[in-house]
Amino acid sequence: MKRIFENIIIALKSLSSNRLRTFLTMLGIIIGVGAVVAVMGVGAGAEASIIGDIQSIGANVITIYPGKEGASDTKGMKRFGGDEEEEETVKGDLYLDDVYALKREAQLLNEVVPVYAGGDTISYLSWSGQTSIIGTTEDFLIVQGYEIDEGTFFTESDIANMSNVVVLGDTVVSDYFGKINPVGEIIKIDGKNFTVIGTVKSIGASFRMSPDDTVYIPITTAQNKLYGVDTINYILAKAVSEELVDEATEEIKGVLRTQHSILPGGSNDFILSENTQILEMASTISTTLSVVLGGIAAISLLVGGIGIMNIMFVSVTERTKEIGIRKAVGAKNRDIMVQFLTEGIVLSFLGGVLGIGFAYLITWAIGSFMTAIITATPIILALSVSSAIGLIFGIFPAMRAARLHPIDSLRYE
Repeated sequence: MKRIFENIIIALKSLSSNRLRTFLTMLGIIIGVGAVVAVMGVGAGAEASIIGDIQSIGANVITIYPGKEGASDTKGMKRFGGDEEEEETVKGDLYLDDVYALKREAQLLNEVVPVYAGGDTISYLSWSGQTSIIGTTEDFLIVQGYEIDEGTFFTESDIANMSNVVVLGDTVVSDYFGKINPVGEIIKIDGKNFTVIGTVKSIGASFRMSPDDTVYIPITTAQNKLYGVDTINYILAKAVSEELVDEATEEIKGVLRTQHSILPGGSNDFILSENTQILEMASTISTTLSVVLGGIAAISLLVGGIGIMNIMFVSVTERTKEIGIRKAVGAKNRDIMVQFLTEGIVLSFLGGVLGIGFAYLITWAIGSFMTAIITATPIILALSVSSAIGLIFGIFPAMRAARLHPIDSLRYE
């Protein structure tokens, strides 16, 4: 152990004797490790962000979309001889009557919420701009996990009466009202007056939409007074528990097939999607991207290793006389080899440490528009790989140094 520490100290002294060359040699390792750790951090951050979005809603939320010609319903599987085949859907629409049927007949659902998503011009006094419009019902906040900040959300009575009431997202409040409490104020949506009855607490970015830059109105008001439609974009259904999601999905299929008068053997005209499916897909994509991009970034580690091997060969040549003196006073080939291997490992390990610092700098720089999480795993992996590179690419220079003849080395000028 004492000899190992002595070799490390000698290696540090040797590397510090030419700091600029040492830094330039480490640069490939620094960039490689920094890029790999940063890419893995961005991948982990993206996955964590999606997981956070889904968990905020709940893994027991099932989304129902209108059917599309040729689309596959991954939750509607036909089994043939034990194998599973995706059941194709046909084009269809969803209506408020579907929501009422699910509320009335489905026993495994707590809440069922229709959503009509659109966009329109809103204005207040002299300010105006485009924003997202969500037409929905009184249970929307419960299903999504949002909270009211000021005022209230609209009620079942507002939906029945097609009331011109609106609830504002946090960004809309900031953009149009600043520090003024907007509750009770009148805004215009597509030129029509709406009374602000509440505001929603800030939610942050979501993979599905930007809820803070959204206004919420009764679904009937959106359909009849703004867009002139009787269809809805999708339905959010919350199962009583995560364990019963599959059973709830089958129940939804049964209710909607009856509601849409679909005969046995006929294709569904709706598509079901569970949040767990989205989570699995997002996790797979995130992992694949991290591996691919990390592999590309790791090429610079190979370049850095070649640089270390090159500079170690130069170092062996420069220190030929020193090697001869050490051998003359009793140093064995193994001692010389271990010394130069130690220098290669120390050089690449220090590059790895600086590379991790570089990765933190990268993630800090992109932190304003992208989430990045650096965990212990990529750090340990990066230091291990960088040390291994120093060992692998330091072997040949170390072997060359160990094989030098002491007499020839002492005569070297």
